[in-house]
Amino acid sequence: MKAAVLHAVNTPLAIEDVSLQKPGPREVLIRTRVAGLCHSDLHFMEGLYPHPLPAVLGHESAGVVEQVGADVTYVKPGDHVVTCLSVFCGTCDNCATGRTVLCTNTDVKMLPGQSKRLSWKGGELMHQFINLSSFAEQMLVHENAVVKIRKDMPLELAALIGCGVITGYGAVVNTAKVTAGETVAVIGCGGVGMAAINGAAIAGAGRIIAIDTNPAKLQLATKLGATDLVNPRDGDPVAQVKELTSGGVQHAFEVLGTKETAEQSFAMLAAGGTATIVGMVPYGQKIELHGFDFLRERRIQGSSMGSNHFRVDMPRLIEFYMRGKLHLEDWISAKLKLSEINDGFANMKAGKTLRSIVVFDS
Repeated sequence: MKAAVLHAVNTPLAIEDVSLQKPGPREVLIRTRVAGLCHSDLHFMEGLYPHPLPAVLGHESAGVVEQVGADVTYVKPGDHVVTCLSVFCGTCDNCATGRTVLCTNTDVKMLPGQSKRLSWKGGELMHQFINLSSFAEQMLVHENAVVKIRKDMPLELAALIGCGVITGYGAVVNTAKVTAGETVAVIGCGGVGMAAINGAAIAGAGRIIAIDTNPAKLQLATKLGATDLVNPRDGDPVAQVKELTSGGVQHAFEVLGTKETAEQSFAMLAAGGTATIVGMVPYGQKIELHGFDFLRERRIQGSSMGSNHFRVDMPRLIEFYMRGKLHLEDWISAKLKLSEINDGFANMKAGKTLRSIVVFDS
């Protein structure tokens, strides 16, 4: 199959011929139809997070099951599926207590460098990226890395749910548990930030403040549910939020992954408020907070993939889309061929796109 391979950090992805094993026990072979370009992939391409190389990146995807291995009971050939990097075992302590997103069983959640599913050049190891590697014409994954979806859901839109949507929506609904009437601020109006804004609207937040330097993204945020817009180029965003809310918000979501915005999310909280860090702050970087702020019961927490239970959350998100509550069509900025993937990442880095997707031949 053809796949986009990262050979070294800060170099373009190369289109290579890569081989897959046949499905083993509990493994599923998927014909990839759509793969989204996520900023998380860019972090690994730029070396901000380490991963063994060479590797096939990509993790936000949808496709059709082609083959299943022994003992697979959840899907069959022909099923439409969305993938999720939150593969779970169902039996470890975290899974057994309902936190499947934090599964610790490495038999299903292979650590970087463990998977032997991909190879190239007649047998050399090609590393699989977070159990998926969706920048390829096919994927070989554990059955607990997919969710079946209804066949009338467009796969181009379903792929977005696999990472960006579930991460932003889940941070609001699952991690922070925003309730009706609460005030929310979202720092960063990319794909994940838009999902957080749309998720806050679905949850019934009373006021949703979108924060970004891109006026076009801010205007789109209003369509997805934002009630107020803040552009940091107009002044300190913390001061602007506090002025709008007469003291601060009950929930702030940081979706950019920088030290400065993580600190700002905590600083714009009202007493008793919670800051949720969704963005990937570069590995090893620390953030600084004022200790006094904790005396007013302000909190800061992380969110991993929206604290998802993806086999429950993703079908619900599809129903929200079908009922007009989740506005996925507005997110797709470009549809690319696999050969154009580097152009997509260049445009992402330049801030020109909300979400680009690679569409494979059916």
